[in-house]
Amino acid sequence: MRVTNPRIPLTILGLAASCGLLLAIHAGQARIGAAPAASNKLPAGAPDSQWRWQNPLPQGNTLYGICFTDPDTGTATGDNGTIIRTTDGGNSWVIQSSGTTNTLYGVSFTDANHGTAVGASGTILRTIDGGNTWSSQTSGTTNGLLAVSFTDSNTGTAVGENGIIVRTTDGGNTWVSQTSGTTNNLNAVSFTDANNGTAVSWYGIILRTTDGGANWVSQTSGTGSFLYGVSFTDANNGTAVGEGGTILRTTNGGSNWVSQTSGTKSFLWGVSFSDANNGTAIGSDGTIVRTTNGGTTWVTQTSGTTNTLIGVSFTDANNGTAVGLVGTTLRTNDGGNNWVSQSSAVTANSLEDVSFTDANNGTAVGDDGTVLRTTNGGNTWINQTSGTTNTLLGVSFTDANNGTAVGEFGTILRTTDGGNNWIPQASGTESDLWGVSFTDANNGTTVGFDFNTVTGLILRTTDGGSTWTSQSNGAFSPLVGVSFTDANTGTVVGGAGIILRTTDGGNNWVLQTSGTESDLLRVSFTDANTGTAVGQFGTILRTTDGGSHWLPQQSGTTELLAGVSFTDADHGIAVGALGTIVRTTDGGNSWVNETSGTGYDLSRVSLTTAVGYGGTILRRESAPTPTPTPTPTVTPTPSVTPSVTRTPTATPTPTPSVTPTPRPPPTPRTIPTPRPRPTPPR
Repeated sequence: MRVTNPRIPLTILGLAASCGLLLAIHAGQARIGAAPAASNKLPAGAPDSQWRWQNPLPQGNTLYGICFTDPDTGTATGDNGTIIRTTDGGNSWVIQSSGTTNTLYGVSFTDANHGTAVGASGTILRTIDGGNTWSSQTSGTTNGLLAVSFTDSNTGTAVGENGIIVRTTDGGNTWVSQTSGTTNNLNAVSFTDANNGTAVSWYGIILRTTDGGANWVSQTSGTGSFLYGVSFTDANNGTAVGEGGTILRTTNGGSNWVSQTSGTKSFLWGVSFSDANNGTAIGSDGTIVRTTNGGTTWVTQTSGTTNTLIGVSFTDANNGTAVGLVGTTLRTNDGGNNWVSQSSAVTANSLEDVSFTDANNGTAVGDDGTVLRTTNGGNTWINQTSGTTNTLLGVSFTDANNGTAVGEFGTILRTTDGGNNWIPQASGTESDLWGVSFTDANNGTTVGFDFNTVTGLILRTTDGGSTWTSQSNGAFSPLVGVSFTDANTGTVVGGAGIILRTTDGGNNWVLQTSGTESDLLRVSFTDANTGTAVGQFGTILRTTDGGSHWLPQQSGTTELLAGVSFTDADHGIAVGALGTIVRTTDGGNSWVNETSGTGYDLSRVSLTTAVGYGGTILRRESAPTPTPTPTPTVTPTPSVTPSVTRTPTATPTPTPSVTPTPRPPPTPRTIPTPRPRPTPPR
């Protein structure tokens, strides 16, 4: 998502009172480039529904931790409390409920059932049933925990920010702090038994314990490189990896560490050895290197992705899984000779707007001229050819066939066949167009800002876009959102709380009193009188008299709200920054937070589909009502009453869809200066 237009002088932005608005217009602000921090969102509501990923699949949050206990059974953790689980080697992944929106950086299982995940703000979660349920444990710290290693179901160690180390010997019922001797972040840890463990940090710091952490001793690594991954297969043999392709090896428990030639300068984030000889390291830009001789030689493998890989887990010499940026998941069953993507994305470009005309037919548009189309409610999305590389910022369909998309540099595209063909139209402007609304195939309005005249821009067509005419509006702020309910009646919103209203098709635009100076980004009317506008700082405004009066409503959030959609006067959804979703069923008298399942910024919503950063598409689905299972009646025999053995019902395994190679993230960034947590570049 664009942050701002580099062509626009900041002095003009100031005159237009729009700097903040332009930074917020595409919900993807600069902060989205980093991993979502610990969330302070409201308690989740709407237990009878949930938001499900439609792109990427199986989900799009970045994954940091991965642990397999056998070739089939594995768990991955990541941003926004993400936990996904497979029992068939990754052919299918199931999203599990973690009960937190804190980022989970590390995970360790000792068998198929017993596992622990750790993350931001001292989060520790525990499962004893393979993740069907996760329970929060008290870590005794608010420092982020970046890695965890268990050697049996009871004994484990977690490490993290500011040199924190915590230890449990009772499955996490109690965690006891240990003295690390450093205040640098401990980025990874590996124990081979209850006593012997190693942790790595920045500046080549390596710590070793042989007594379960009662004492941690610094070892000489011979490097000043930042180390982010470590893997030991027994008390003696271990490998550490880090920045600049650094690989260090020990065969004597760290008494000596020897530098190895990795053959890459890429940032290495993780490493996994299945035995003393066979190991794999992964890193930035999809880097994978492999050794079968304890690191004497490392061979580069083809990952098929340029996304950063962060976590890796091998259970034997052949079977391994790597995870990383935007949910990337790769699998090999031949030691990495072939890596197969288990994640898929129809696009990784950020999506700026979406328009559904009914439950099935919808179109999303976004960066670099992206246009996606679905005719089955988002079960499948198909890329369409827009004919432009300009970012598309708004889209409006009036039926399954007729639609218009608008965007930067005055771009207007038109389709009359559901997007099979998009035809450019002459807008008469080179200014960015940020919103569009059509009420039928002919009558439509698009809005923006003319930086030449420093005035709001409104263009109108009554012939399906064959001609577009500029309308006088008197606005000196950017105009961002527009909603018409018929050919004559419409409302426009924009910077500094501006609201304009017309009842004659835009021949006259009348300024209304919004009661706010917050930037308004979108507006949705269901009839001539009833409408809702949303914007900065969680602002929600409501009118039931065509805008003669706008009343503020309590959204329950202070996050930017970038999109709003109402299906009738009572039912509406607003979306925004950091995955915020709020919903009302009473016309906004009350708004309830709903768990989106992501920390990515959401830009727009239409009916029950939200879109946003990195190609995110989420769909709200009502949870099916469970059907009660009748209790079987046991008929006793005259003599012996047999015990009734219930045969467990097998859970059907979804048939995996064809998974194309994931694309690179929208805007790759350089390796950052080390932060309080190991956040890979985006």
